[in-house]
Amino acid sequence: MIMSKDENTAEDIKPTNFIRNIINKDLESGKHQSVQTRFPPEPNGFLHIGHAKSICINFGIAEDYNGLCNLRFDDTNPAKEESAYAEAIAKDIEWLGFKWNGDIRHSADYFDKLFAFAEELINKDLAYVCELSMEEMRSYRGTLTEVGKNSPHRERSVEENLAMFQAMKAGEHKDGSMALRVKIDMGSPNINMRDPVIYRIKTAHHIRTGNDWCIYPTYDFTHGISDAIEGITHSLCTLEFEDHRPLYDWFLDNISIDCHPQQIEFSRLNLEHTITSKRKLNQLVVDGIVDGWDDPRMPTISGMRRRGYSASAIKDFIGRTGVTKKVHTVEMSLLENSVREDLGENAPRAMAVLNPLKITLTNYPDDKVESIQAPKHPQKEEMGKREIFFSKEIFIDQDDFRESANKKYKRLVLGKAVRLRNAYVITCDEIIRDSEDNIIELKCSYDENTLGKNPEGYKPKGVIHWVSASHSKVATIRLYDRLFNVANPALEDDFMTTVNPNCLQTIDNARVEMSLTTALPEAVYQFEREGYFCADRYQHSTDNLVFNRTVTLRDSWAKIEAKN
Repeated sequence: MIMSKDENTAEDIKPTNFIRNIINKDLESGKHQSVQTRFPPEPNGFLHIGHAKSICINFGIAEDYNGLCNLRFDDTNPAKEESAYAEAIAKDIEWLGFKWNGDIRHSADYFDKLFAFAEELINKDLAYVCELSMEEMRSYRGTLTEVGKNSPHRERSVEENLAMFQAMKAGEHKDGSMALRVKIDMGSPNINMRDPVIYRIKTAHHIRTGNDWCIYPTYDFTHGISDAIEGITHSLCTLEFEDHRPLYDWFLDNISIDCHPQQIEFSRLNLEHTITSKRKLNQLVVDGIVDGWDDPRMPTISGMRRRGYSASAIKDFIGRTGVTKKVHTVEMSLLENSVREDLGENAPRAMAVLNPLKITLTNYPDDKVESIQAPKHPQKEEMGKREIFFSKEIFIDQDDFRESANKKYKRLVLGKAVRLRNAYVITCDEIIRDSEDNIIELKCSYDENTLGKNPEGYKPKGVIHWVSASHSKVATIRLYDRLFNVANPALEDDFMTTVNPNCLQTIDNARVEMSLTTALPEAVYQFEREGYFCADRYQHSTDNLVFNRTVTLRDSWAKIEAKN
């Protein structure tokens, strides 16, 4: 059901922004009776966090106004486009929780109509076939301070241009030998209006039309006309297309089409420690810096999903960045805080020891194993309990023990007591070393009267996590960090030199509690005192436990960046 214009008030649609204000006025004035938007990605790579903002705006506005949002692939550059990219894009949009109107659309669906509109422009003496090379066109175009000059082919007759355009379509000319341009104004202060190309010869296989075409329309020509064909009311795009808006309007004003959508631009999402150029992201993949577009270090939606970010956390982050025309860069900590808040509320708890140190409880029975019921979430009883096991031999993390320490150290120290999470209080009595003086084992004693209650006569130093040696499993843990060492890698002469060498550390001998053997791929847990971790989407199984660190418990970069 489409919401009536009287129901679409600014008070009903919150939070408001300049785009919603425009839409509200259009509905109130009767210019539009309903809202229809579109999301038009090119299938030449995976979607990234910047695209997530566009998705949330276009689909979110359509939802809020009970309108429709089309998914249309901009498939006008066949040399760089793949069906696998299109499939990944559709899956990402669905995973974010959005549904497009009807079937997926493609610019290729309109190739016949676009060709006819191009012929209409030729017939109106508004388009011509130009044989200048790309280098010559750039030279003729001029600069920001110098006007351009007309192509020597600009005054060809309509009949000659029609014949040559048909010959281009028939494959009678080589790639790059000629192009169809529109006649606008070579003296325009907006370089985009200086007789832009609208068709070029490209002998390339298309993912949908195969080899039916050897000429393809440009994005600028295709986009606005496709919007109009689909009845889009508001064409929402990022700010780099602002200078293209006069061209968007010019095409629609000069062809026989009734619908004229309004293009509205908003600032793109720039995120610190991140690259959002598809070309540069592809370079990371091709050069083997990352393991594909969905590597958990990548700022792609698929990569963030594999890392353990939830769709709700991403959408919350997008909401916090706002919708404005102001260009700015958002701190990575804002995204990570949205992730932490979401997972802190919803992720079940578990224990994992990343760097195991063996403890033998000398006063615990040799063959005894206790089953302990621990909460899955300390603030959510409705999530239930999980079973952990306690035995004579356990593992703690190496960082949780020191031979001697000051009063600020709240973990296990020789001769001191500490509580094991959800279990007993233990005291370290002896250190076992190897021939190279490395600590390989601790001999401890446990207080059998401290399960679920405080000890009498002394106070433990703190609480540490642990797992049973006999009732735990080996797991691979991947510690992911920010992909780039600098906040704005795109500003560097060579962004590849700023890749963080410690963006991935792999631990192969971690130990995790038994409850994690039933973890499904993509399930996210808080490993107590370690951070949030996600069972890998592809490589995790019951027999091969693989967990990716989603985010640390606290912002570990805050102090580093404060120093810099």
